[in-house]
Amino acid sequence: MKKQNVLTAAVMMAFSGTAFAEPLITDYKEATSAYEDAYVSGNFNSNDGNQDQASYNLDLTLDYEKVFSSPNRNTKIDFLGTGSSAKGGNDGDKSSSTYQALGSATVDNYFTPNSNAGFWYGKGEVGVQKDQEDPFTKATAGIGYGRVVNVTPMAYAIRIMQKLREDGFLKADPSNDIYQQVAVIVDKEAEYKSKYGLKDYKQYWLQDIQKVIETSGMVKGDFNARAVVQTYDVLENERVSTRKNGWLVRAGVGAVLSNYDGSDGKPALEVGAEYHRPINNKTQFSNEAIATATLDDDDNGYNFNNAMSLTYELSDLIDWENKWTLAYATSDDTDDVTTNTLSSAFYYSLTNQLDFGVEGKLTKLDDSISNNGNDDVDKSLTMGVKYRLK
Repeated sequence: MKKQNVLTAAVMMAFSGTAFAEPLITDYKEATSAYEDAYVSGNFNSNDGNQDQASYNLDLTLDYEKVFSSPNRNTKIDFLGTGSSAKGGNDGDKSSSTYQALGSATVDNYFTPNSNAGFWYGKGEVGVQKDQEDPFTKATAGIGYGRVVNVTPMAYAIRIMQKLREDGFLKADPSNDIYQQVAVIVDKEAEYKSKYGLKDYKQYWLQDIQKVIETSGMVKGDFNARAVVQTYDVLENERVSTRKNGWLVRAGVGAVLSNYDGSDGKPALEVGAEYHRPINNKTQFSNEAIATATLDDDDNGYNFNNAMSLTYELSDLIDWENKWTLAYATSDDTDDVTTNTLSSAFYYSLTNQLDFGVEGKLTKLDDSISNNGNDDVDKSLTMGVKYRLK
């Protein structure tokens, strides 16, 4: 009898629509998705007094990533550019500057559409560095397995429901299917822009989100203008970092068409892997690794790079980003060079596009050369701004 009463209560609760729990970000299953991240960040400091002349140091970084995913193809465009300018405080010190940039485009074509299985890929890379003889260009083709999915739209859907619930517009959480439908509409922002134009698309975009939420039966009273404004505030003014889920591995062969030192036509190999996982709705873990070899009769070159990050959303306005990067390079004719960098940064969202950041960083360079000024760990604490272009 007791078991029957418990079952009856559970059924009544289900039909009343008040027992649904907030979904996980990884519940997002839409195969067609896209995201674009573009940031400009900078740090500047200047000193004067008690030295021969005014000194300064300026660092700038441009980081761009665009990914479009469909059932049968993933396309990724990457660009990272850094530059710096500095002038010492001693009499006669002159200003100096440096820059480097590397861009790539990768297309993964899946043998079975809408699967997380095998694919073949093509990749092109172009790089420039100051005072180098030629640009770096490389072409690679190969095969891989696995898939990484953009689940950021579900993060927005979850935050919209949280905001509406906090402000009393929802009686309880809607079903996971409602979250999924809202996330799909959020992800189709570009389609709304194309259909209705940049000036008018938002009213149709928000209207369709409203319609889905109203069908949940969880709206308390009317979904009025204030509820629409709260939805808009989440989409336009709150910081939601990109969320990814999944893993993949790849291996390819190619050629270095031109290199910084003026050489060209060298065969190349690469092996890479990615793993991304939202640990929970506030925490994102990512790791990307790639090993490459450039083959030369007398001087083969080898590189390994690994980038690991853990981002935690402390609040709607503050992110805590922790990173560890490892860069290893060697060749038949040179010593090994290993660089480890560990950083931790807090970013406060001043607006949806502008962040203020405080970053602590430790860097250790091991080049097998003693007493050349880089034997100890380099420590830095910087404050700066990061502007979101996209």
